Amino acid sequence: MDKPWLNSYAENVPAEIDPDQYDNLLELFEQSCRDYADQVAFINMGAVLTFRRLEEQSRAFAAYLQDELKLQPGERVALMMPNLLQYPIALFGILRAGLVAVNVNPLYTPRELKHQLQDAGASAIIAVTNFGSSLQKVVNETPVKHVILTKIGDHLWAPKRTLVNFVVKYVKKMVPKYHLPGAVSMRRALSKGKYLQYVKPRLKGEDIAFLQYTGGTTGVAKGAMLTHRSLVANMLQCEAFYGRALTPGAEMIVTPLPLYHVFANTVNLLLFLRLGAQNLLITNPRDLNGFIGELKKYPFTALTGVNTLFNAMINHPEFAQLDFSQFKLTVGGGMAVQRAVAEKWKAITGVPLVEGYGLTEASPVVAGGRHDQQEYTGAIGLPLPSTEVRVVSEEGEVLPQGEIGELQVRGPQVMKGYWQRPEETAKTMDSDWLLTGDIGYMDELGQFFIVDRKKDMILVSGFNVFPNEVEDVVALHNKVLEVAAVGVPHEVSGELVKIFVVRKEAGLTEKELISHCRKHLTGYKVPKLVEFRDELPKSTVGKILRRELRDESKESA
Repeated sequence: MDKPWLNSYAENVPAEIDPDQYDNLLELFEQSCRDYADQVAFINMGAVLTFRRLEEQSRAFAAYLQDELKLQPGERVALMMPNLLQYPIALFGILRAGLVAVNVNPLYTPRELKHQLQDAGASAIIAVTNFGSSLQKVVNETPVKHVILTKIGDHLWAPKRTLVNFVVKYVKKMVPKYHLPGAVSMRRALSKGKYLQYVKPRLKGEDIAFLQYTGGTTGVAKGAMLTHRSLVANMLQCEAFYGRALTPGAEMIVTPLPLYHVFANTVNLLLFLRLGAQNLLITNPRDLNGFIGELKKYPFTALTGVNTLFNAMINHPEFAQLDFSQFKLTVGGGMAVQRAVAEKWKAITGVPLVEGYGLTEASPVVAGGRHDQQEYTGAIGLPLPSTEVRVVSEEGEVLPQGEIGELQVRGPQVMKGYWQRPEETAKTMDSDWLLTGDIGYMDELGQFFIVDRKKDMILVSGFNVFPNEVEDVVALHNKVLEVAAVGVPHEVSGELVKIFVVRKEAGLTEKELISHCRKHLTGYKVPKLVEFRDELPKSTVGKILRRELRDESKESA
């Protein structure tokens, strides 16, 4: 197909990459560990992990999973933790054992956690003790046979490790009581794994590396099957597109987004591992004072995030005092970057905020702004090398430049399909084209713009919230007759969840409903707005018209 965006590429960015440059992610990992062995790979809470130490510890963990737990290639292992040094050790240990990594949001409620573990058929889980209570409530209803636990401070040096773990548990009271008999500590697993034999598995590019859960275009969370090849391809595409602005072995990437989110996993973890960069892991970016305090200590050169985080940072009184002399690249993804935020970001840091676009189903990056762009454009950017994007009408006709339709994507980074859901895969894939559900157009420069979403997905601070899930939870309340959930614009988070409710009993209150939702939904999914109505608008077949409600909310906002 015609690719007008190639004429708008920055200098030396190739039109294509070779997705088969590495047989699998293990080859990529091993090369970086050899090339940058004695350089720092990760920093967290003042502690460092070199590439050599990362290789040794992940190999020990892989040996433990293979030899002690007897896990077989292809089995799924869940990983439930925030950004800690333990995360890359555990993740690469899982992959090096030939297993499939299942990233789990640590903030999931027991209901959400149970669904993901059951759906993935997870044999084991590695989790932080802070979330042991949630795991305890559901683990016996899942296929999980092995539980490995780690404490927040377990990979810090001895005096600080003891202090941090004490403060987290007894002062901040962040570790609710739990009972998980048979659970093994990650420290013990690593100690034992050092003396066990590791056998490198034979992995092909088409083998699944991650089950990355997403709602897709509709409904309950589904596992996107991201293969070794698709993830290698997307990493190489990002390197080809942004690598000209970066120097191998000389970068420091700041990672405030959780590594269990596919954006941070591919860009911050895989790309900057490939570049031999130092990776500054921020465990709790919501603690802005602590986050800014960490940035004061290091000569960071790159940072990724979402609009809400950038907005919070530029409004922090100490952010403008940071040293930006080494800073060269900021990439925003997960949600739309707002003009006001981008312009203020550049005014303070001197570095443009480049917007990217992707989907979990595309490993995730599809398009991005040029690394050398200087001004906010409002576009999601240009398709990456080896990526095709087309605009299609509802009738399936490919539309010309300037006309609005659904964006569809093709490239080596596109997923294999949804785990054990062929019907859902068929709804999302048209041959090898991924149907994004996003409505947009292409301009004369080959830049793409998003104007709407075909589906009803709500985007809160870069995280997907699916109306069906919220509605199912609200409907569990015995005083609710009908409910519809929509997203409404919000200047900080992009969108908020609003529910329209028809009461079964007149005494039902907003406070009662929100309290009910908090028991079953992660915080960002909990409705922030409740409107009671006598009836909800419906189609002739009785389907609730969410779009009508959403349009009304936008008009009154």
